[in-house]
Amino acid sequence: MEAKGLFNVARKEFIDHLTSKRFILILVLFLIISAYSMHEGIGDYNNRLDEYKEQISRTEEIEGTHVIPTMPSTMCIFQRMREPMSFLGAILAIAMGFDLITREKETRSLKSLLSHPVYRDEIINGKALSGISALAFAVSIVFILLFAILLIFSIVPNMDEFLRIALFGAVTVLLFLTYFSIALMASTISKNSGIALMFAFVILLAISFGAPMLGGMAAKHMVGEPPERPGLQRPEVIDYEHPDEEREEWLRYQEVRDAYWKKRRAIRDAFEISSPLGSYGKLTGWLIEPRFIEVHSSSGKLLSTIPAETTNFKELLEKFWKHILVLLIFPVVFLAIAYVKFMRLDIR
Repeated sequence: MEAKGLFNVARKEFIDHLTSKRFILILVLFLIISAYSMHEGIGDYNNRLDEYKEQISRTEEIEGTHVIPTMPSTMCIFQRMREPMSFLGAILAIAMGFDLITREKETRSLKSLLSHPVYRDEIINGKALSGISALAFAVSIVFILLFAILLIFSIVPNMDEFLRIALFGAVTVLLFLTYFSIALMASTISKNSGIALMFAFVILLAISFGAPMLGGMAAKHMVGEPPERPGLQRPEVIDYEHPDEEREEWLRYQEVRDAYWKKRRAIRDAFEISSPLGSYGKLTGWLIEPRFIEVHSSSGKLLSTIPAETTNFKELLEKFWKHILVLLIFPVVFLAIAYVKFMRLDIR
């Protein structure tokens, strides 16, 4: 493989993507729905801001301290963006990749292409590189539009929020790359574009929704039904006239119940970790949803919560490294399958 041949193929395919009616139509739809979701998110943000101003005006002194209302973060605007991003991203990525190879087979242009001084690996790698570049371009256009909408409404994110938005975009590109790699693999191993499209959607549904559903059923089957609650009152309302055995029985039940649900969640999570969509939801949820720091008095009483001012990347890696790994492994695996299959493809 030579770099010149690779980039020539990638450049041609990239231009073909950007000028195709399919790409333009889906991108325009993507922009419209994203702009609408952004507008709705700004409405939510303004409502929270009005509530914050109202709380400020009613702030009263409590036990010598002040209860500090929490100012809403601009990140809440993006909470409505996750579902449209993942749904439309799947459509865009699969539409770009499902016929990249099958179209060449059906038009018999692959044989003539390989008659030129170009290697097979340059073709498949160039097509993959062009798809990745086009998806990154599409996401960049969407986020530029979103920033423009923020500025129109005089909403300016701070540096930490800007960084979190950029990470949100990067994670979105990884999700789109997963979908694109599935489509490219399906196009490589299928006889025609129709079969490739169906195959890509079957794999997409299986790993996005089938695995979590299977995890829920497996967890219930393996762990069984939850423990029965004893016919007792909660410990905090048990009268002192009740025997100590009653309180101990309730505490034993709580311990067994907590262990049951912990085990059930562990089994379910083991299946859900294989879902790129679930990993995307976990990561973007942490990036977008506001995080708070608790403020306590000297006696330990909770006084208020304040937004965290900076993004803790160590916490991000510690909590979600598995989800980051999933979004990296899936594209690598599917692209590797596409590469190996294409290199062995009989083009006669």
